[in-house]
Amino acid sequence: MKTRIALIAHDKKKDDMIALASEYKAYLSTCQLVATGTTGGRLINEVGLTVDRKHSGPFGGDLQIGSMLVEGQIDAVIFLRDPMTPQPHEPDINALVRACDVHNTPCATNVASAHLVLSQLQQIQQTAAQ
Repeated sequence: MKTRIALIAHDKKKDDMIALASEYKAYLSTCQLVATGTTGGRLINEVGLTVDRKHSGPFGGDLQIGSMLVEGQIDAVIFLRDPMTPQPHEPDINALVRACDVHNTPCATNVASAHLVLSQLQQIQQTAAQ
C-alpha cells in the first residue's frame, strides 16, 4: 500500500515546498499525494509529481484534506506554514493541525521537521521492501 501524504504550503513557503519535493522526488513519486490547489499545481508542473489537487486553502482545501485525514486516508501531513503572515483561513489551518493531533498523524510544519518525517517514511519503505 502506498503511503498517503498531504502537501500544503502557504504562499511564502511554496518555493521551500518545491525544493523539498524536488529533493525527495524519487520517494514522493512512489506515494499517493494530495495537495491544496496552487501548491499541487506547482508540484505537478515544476517537480513532475502526480498529485490529487484539492481547492486552495482559503477556499476549503485545508478542510478537504482534514476530512480525508479524519477518514483515515492520510498517513502524514507536510504543511509548510508561514508564521509571520496572518492567514484569512486561520481557523481551517488550526482545525487541520488539531485533526493531526487528535488522530495521531505526523504533521511537519517547517522544512526541518519535513525532512525528518520524509526521511523516516522513506526509510520505513526501504526497510519494508527488503
